[in-house]
Formats: sequence, structure tokens, C-alpha cells
Amino acid sequence: MNSTCQISLINQPILADWQREKLVQIHEGKVYIYLPVSDKFPLQSIQKAARSIEKMGVDTATLVGELWREDTQWAFALGFTCAEKLTSVEFTGEKSCVDSLNNKLAVFGWARDLTNQTPTQLPPESLAKSAIDYITAQAPDKVTAKVIAGEALEKEGWVGIYNVGKGSIHPPCLLELDFNPSKDEKTPVSTCLVGKGITFDSGGYSIKSNAGMFNMKADMGGAAVVAGALALAIRQGLNQRVKLILCCAENMISSHAYKLSDILTYKNGVTCEVANTDAEGRIVLADGLLLAAESEPAMIIDAATLTGASVMATGGDYSALFSLDQKLAEQAKLTAKAVNEPLWQLPLEIWHQEKCPSEFADTANSRPIPGGGPGGASNAAGFLSRFVPNDGKGWLHFDLSAAYNGNSNGLWAAGATGLGIATIANLLTSEPSK
Repeated sequence: MNSTCQISLINQPILADWQREKLVQIHEGKVYIYLPVSDKFPLQSIQKAARSIEKMGVDTATLVGELWREDTQWAFALGFTCAEKLTSVEFTGEKSCVDSLNNKLAVFGWARDLTNQTPTQLPPESLAKSAIDYITAQAPDKVTAKVIAGEALEKEGWVGIYNVGKGSIHPPCLLELDFNPSKDEKTPVSTCLVGKGITFDSGGYSIKSNAGMFNMKADMGGAAVVAGALALAIRQGLNQRVKLILCCAENMISSHAYKLSDILTYKNGVTCEVANTDAEGRIVLADGLLLAAESEPAMIIDAATLTGASVMATGGDYSALFSLDQKLAEQAKLTAKAVNEPLWQLPLEIWHQEKCPSEFADTANSRPIPGGGPGGASNAAGFLSRFVPNDGKGWLHFDLSAAYNGNSNGLWAAGATGLGIATIANLLTSEPSK
């Protein structure tokens, strides 16, 4: 197979022999994806075909022919791209379509590569710097950023990020990036994006198994997704003021690490007993949500690889959505459907705040049983809801169950998927639901 290959989409088989029903057909040195009009899952079939074609040794795929649409080309790109070939697809069609696809591919490639980096390559402050550099490159004169790191976090009251990250030799940090196209400090903030940026998660003293720890370089996938979403929205013409908040830390074991039964007091006065040092994502996100609330935005969106419970619930095929604002949740689900990103809403009520009780504090961060017990993903969302304003109105929580695959499968190469970027980008640029 040539390193560069033209790929055509057909709805009639090119072959007349026993191979006529095959999804991928090769004839006279050309590659075809046979997609009959009766196919009930065409985008999934195309993604599967693309995965097969990449495995043939094709380095760059050039899509040709009149049957390709924007959504089918994007499905091909998701299946074909992998860690070594994150932008190796050439699209076809009208210039506006090609430009749109190239913008998505570039941003997804950056975010997926960031997530795939090793913990040694990407300590917390490097994650923050990478986000600053990339988003600033999209709009050099419209971005400002502030990073609070190390002991300064404790001094300024950001107890969650500080405590989770203080056991590492790499200082934790909190990034607040401001995209303000008006350049007027009085311009209201439309949305705050909050991302979990745990660059490696050992589990702390609630230590993970070797197998459970192996893919924890991807525990900053939420930070990559929200940063990527902002970058993509800027490329799509975002004209609203948006703040990006990344909660970056490395959850390690040392004599200085935080411990089980420690009690943290957050800026809003909520006290939290540490019942599980491996439920650290919600501890750092609480700081990010409190910082977001200070800007009084109309919408707060957080994204995190937060719970194994959401993976169990969705099979890792969907991202899980939680919200106390059902109108906004419906808008998010419609947006996800429009960009073909699988999203499933799981239960969240205000009483989920009481699902992690403590005898010594207002709440614990989890329950001291495996996986946090029944309803673990909803309980984690309930914990987060203590730190959002307006009784949760305007808040969405994405638990990114489908953010990363440790092994390749029929649809995806091993590594980060980027799922969630397109949905959140479109939420930033769309009109709020009435």
C-alpha cells in the first residue's frame, strides 16, 4: 500500500466477485469504502473502514469523489487518525467545508497529542503553559492569562488544588485564561470553562493498582478538551468573552502528600473530609468552579475524566452529562447530536450532595468503599454542585468516559479521542436556550 492513498466513498460495490459486500474494497490499486444506502449506522461504518485502512500502512489519506459530506469525512478522520498521524487526512468539497474540517482536525490533533503525552513530558505547569501558548496563537491580541502555582495556592485559598498537588516535586497550579475579543474589562463573561488537569494520578495514599495507574497520563483529558473547545470556538468566530480555568496537579505519594481524614475548608466555607485520595478530581474542580463563579458568567461548563462509575454506566462509548439545569442539559444533548458526539445524561438532583456524608465535615469527597459505592458518578457530580452558583442554573458537568482508550478497537486507535471538544465549542458559539 502506498504511503499516500486516495479514498473514495461508493454506494454500489466496485467488485463483482465474493468481495462485493466488503466494507473496504481495493481494485486496481485504488481504495473504496462501500456504504450501501441501507446501512443503518453509516458514520460508524465509515469510522471502522478508516481504522482498517490506517492499519494497511497508509500514512496520509486523501478523500476524493462526490459522495463525501462533512459528517462522513469527519467520521473517517476520527477512525483514521492515531498517535503518529493526528492530522494526516486531506479533505474534499467546497472550501467552507474543507476549512471547517481542517480547523477541527488541527484542534483535535493538538488536544489529543497533549493528552497522549507522558507525565514526565507534561507536569502541571507545562500543561498550563501549553494551553496558554496554543490559545494565544489563535487570537494573539485577545488573550491574557494568570497562573497561580505552588505555595501561592494555599496563601490565596485554593486549598483543593494545593492539597492534591503538594505531594509532588512538580508544583500544582491554577490557570485563569481570559479570551476577551472586546478588550474591555467591563465586558460580561459569557462562559467559564473549567478543566481537570491531573497530569498523573497515582491515587495518592488510596493507591491505584498497576493496571489502574497505567493510563493515568490521560487524567488531564478534561483540561485538554475544554482548552481545545475554546481554541476551536475561536477558529469558528467566537465573539463572546470566555474564561478558561485549568486545575493542574500531580497526585503523588510522599511525606508531604495529603492524607485520608484530612479536612479542607474551601473559599465558600464548605468543609470536606478526604475519604479517598483517589477521588482527587472533584477536589481540584471545586476550586475551579469557585473561581468561575467569581466572574458571574451566564454559563459554567466543567469537563473531567472524573469517575470510573461513568465508564461502567456508558461502556466508555459515551461521555456522561450531569446538570441541575434541564433546559441547558437538553441544549447540550441536541448540540452533541448535531456534531455526532455521543453524550448520555445521568441522574443528578440536589440531594446527591448528601451522598458522601462525613461525621467531621460538611461532606466527604467520596465514600470509603470501592468506586465510591452505588451511583458514584452522580455522587461526584453532587459534590461539585456544592461549588456552583445559582442552585446550578447555567452549569453543565461532563464526565468524559469516552476521552481515552488504552487499547485500539474497531473504531479508535489507542489514545485520546478528543470527544467533547466539538460539543462544547458549539455551545460557546450558539444562542442559549430560552
